[in-house]
Amino acid sequence: PDGQRIVSCSDDRTVRVWSLEGEQLQDIQGHTGGVLSVAFSPDGQRVVSGSRDTTVRVWSAEGDQLLEIQGHTGRVNSVAFS
Repeated sequence: PDGQRIVSCSDDRTVRVWSLEGEQLQDIQGHTGGVLSVAFSPDGQRVVSGSRDTTVRVWSAEGDQLLEIQGHTGRVNSVAFS
């Protein structure tokens, strides 16, 4: 990551990417429950999110959904890239 963007998540079911100046760069939608955890990939090209909807989703930094992982039977509280 270049340290120039911030990623946040909310109980409003969104993931948002911001500039350091507070300008919203992306509004990522797709979860059907509140989003509890979010992280950038080490290269800054992807975002992973975990939600109350029991899914883990991987997005491009531009907001396109790349992958939906199902398997948890409860909310996903934490996500991270290795």
